[in-house]
Amino acid sequence: MANITLAIDENILKSARSFAKRNGTTLNALVRRHLEGVIEQEKRIEEARLGLKELIENSTGRLPKGYKFDREKLYESPTLSGHKRVGLRSRRKAG
Repeated sequence: MANITLAIDENILKSARSFAKRNGTTLNALVRRHLEGVIEQEKRIEEARLGLKELIENSTGRLPKGYKFDREKLYESPTLSGHKRVGLRSRRKAG
């Protein structure tokens, strides 16, 4: 294993050593675990990004060529047959 030198604020160092002692570990182990966690998180994010990219590339759902989103048309056609839109945005009087 390689050794590294860190420059750290004395108050943070004191608190970190105290935290390590209370938790039955060492400052070295805390730093190592934190760095491992950062790298693992980055790895999971990259895997998720690649998975999403694959889903996008392999998706069979496509919009027609030249399609333009029209909010008004979206609200004109009901999503569910027989569905009645309720005034969800209207204010109710407290009673």
